[in-house]
Amino acid sequence: MLTRFSKYQRVGVFVDVQNMFYSAKALGTKLDFAKLMEKAVRGRELIRAACYVVNNPEIDQTKFIDMLKSNGYEIKSKDLRKRADGSSKADWDMGMAIDSISMADKLDVVVLVSGDGDFCDLVFHLKSRGCLVEAMSFLVSTNEDLINAVDIHMPIEKDLLMKKTNSNRRS
Repeated sequence: MLTRFSKYQRVGVFVDVQNMFYSAKALGTKLDFAKLMEKAVRGRELIRAACYVVNNPEIDQTKFIDMLKSNGYEIKSKDLRKRADGSSKADWDMGMAIDSISMADKLDVVVLVSGDGDFCDLVFHLKSRGCLVEAMSFLVSTNEDLINAVDIHMPIEKDLLMKKTNSNRRS
C-alpha cells in the first residue's frame, strides 16, 4: 500500500455534499469547493471527483450545481424522499461506497469528503484493496472512529472556506 505522497498517485475524490453543507452551515460559513478540490488532489493525478447531491424541490440549486461542474466535479443527484409521517430521507452513503469500491482498482488514493462515521467499514474495505484512504471534514462534526480509520485526516479549516463579504462596508 502506498503511504507516501507522490505526484504519480491516482486520486478519486468523493464528496458528501449534504454532510459538508450542514457542517458548514452549523459553523455559519460555506465551503469553497474549488479550494477543496485543490487540497484534496494536492498536485496528484485526478482520476475522478464526484459530488453527491440531494435535490430538494423547494430549493433552486442550479447555480450551485453549475459551480461544482465548473470546478471539475461530476454530479450525482437524487431526489429528496418525503415519508408518510412528514419526515424526509436522502443520503448518498451507499452510492458513495459503491462508486469508490468500483473505482478502487483504478485509484491509489481515495479522498472521502465527509465526517460521517458510517464510512468506517468502507475505509477498512478500501484499505484492504490497497488504497490509501484520506478524509477531509470539519473537525467539530467528524466522527472520531472515522478519523482513526483513515490513513490521513485533513481538517477543513479557514483556508477552505468562502471569504465573507461585508456589503455594509463604509468608505
